[in-house]
Amino acid sequence: MTFLLAAGVLFCSLRGFGLAHATGTRTPIIADTSVSGYIQQYLSGNRLMLSYPRSVRRFYQAYGADAAWVNQSDTRHTWQAMLLLDCVKLYGLSPADYHPKELLYDPLHTMIEEPCKISNEKKARFDILLTDALITLMNNMHYGKLNPDYSSDKLDDGLALPFDAETALLNARQQEKFMTAIESAQPHSKQYAAMQDKLRQLKGVRQGDCYETPDTEVTKIVINMERVRWAAIDDNFYIQVNIPSFTLKFVRPDTVYQFKVVVGKTTAPTPTLNSNITYLTTFPEWKIPQKIFINELVPKGLRNPDFFENNHFSVYDRANNYISINRSALLRIQKHPGQYYARQSAGCDNALGQLVFRFQNIYSIYLHDTPDQKLFDRENRPFSHSCIRVEKAMQLAELILKYEKDSTGMALVEKAMQQRRTRNIVLKSPVPIKVTYLTCEVNEGTVTNYKDLY
Repeated sequence: MTFLLAAGVLFCSLRGFGLAHATGTRTPIIADTSVSGYIQQYLSGNRLMLSYPRSVRRFYQAYGADAAWVNQSDTRHTWQAMLLLDCVKLYGLSPADYHPKELLYDPLHTMIEEPCKISNEKKARFDILLTDALITLMNNMHYGKLNPDYSSDKLDDGLALPFDAETALLNARQQEKFMTAIESAQPHSKQYAAMQDKLRQLKGVRQGDCYETPDTEVTKIVINMERVRWAAIDDNFYIQVNIPSFTLKFVRPDTVYQFKVVVGKTTAPTPTLNSNITYLTTFPEWKIPQKIFINELVPKGLRNPDFFENNHFSVYDRANNYISINRSALLRIQKHPGQYYARQSAGCDNALGQLVFRFQNIYSIYLHDTPDQKLFDRENRPFSHSCIRVEKAMQLAELILKYEKDSTGMALVEKAMQQRRTRNIVLKSPVPIKVTYLTCEVNEGTVTNYKDLY
């Protein structure tokens, strides 16, 4: 019996090292059952279905693979983190995105106050999920949840980002005011702050510290807070075109100038975008978009033989040979539309007007003057083919160039305008331009709603 018991003990001992190890054929298997050990095991693969697994992994690599939230030495930031997740609706976000079924107070109290009652594996799991929730929260605060330019995969890659959530979270842990550091991930624009203040002031939506299910007005503000995040408006100097309000605002630190604009019609909507105005063009020549040329100009030319000449349109084939326009030529173009293109020469009838503000974008749209100034008398102005037409374009150009504190730029514009010649004036300091789609704004606590055009 003694022999059998001893043999059993020997067998269990050998099994702990791997039975084949007795013959020298396998290395020992010793599992690290500390919280740090379990954190490393969980992060070896996305076993927890994290929203930002690579970001979480980088966070723990920088943190030494140690528990960040469930250790007993300092829990101030842990409770503040939980409070932030409790009330994410205060930031126009949804609790469902931050592991609400697992990040609960009862198990956290036990982990910290009676740590022996909770396994290290569960502690590691809680710690990782809380880190993922905070990184997700900060990304959502800064970029928004559905940013068309910054998907969750792109943010998780962490390459050349304007805001890096895991680094910001590591820095926040070093701050006395942890919650303030987390909240600083939000946009710093007055526009966003006004929306958030209104969200907190609305009656009938509070219960304790958090919001009930949002009503229609709250929902609208939440949607537009998300859109402001996409625009990344943090500067004191920028141009904002808001499509539903048909307005352009030139924002400077000390004042805001407002202009009327015409935007894209419902069949050719103006896209939202972020870019920089880099130069102006006087008396520009316009290469007509092919759809406009074939679907609109050619039919008008067939109805009116003088249409192309009266509106300064020139037609060329793909070898850049000029095409004399008559009915037979137009019918030939209709039959083979891909073999021809049209341009409109500079002049007062040019669809781009006398001045264009150029900025890089994938949609090939412009901000420009227009000869049809009567459109600005209308309250609703969705009439363009995606481009943005601005009233008082010269005044806007003067404000932009005046901000550069260089009189030569405006002098060049004025001279080119007098001579009615095409000229590019490059800006020394590019002007950020934000094209937004805000269906409501908050000014001095009052909500202004706009029609949802598209």
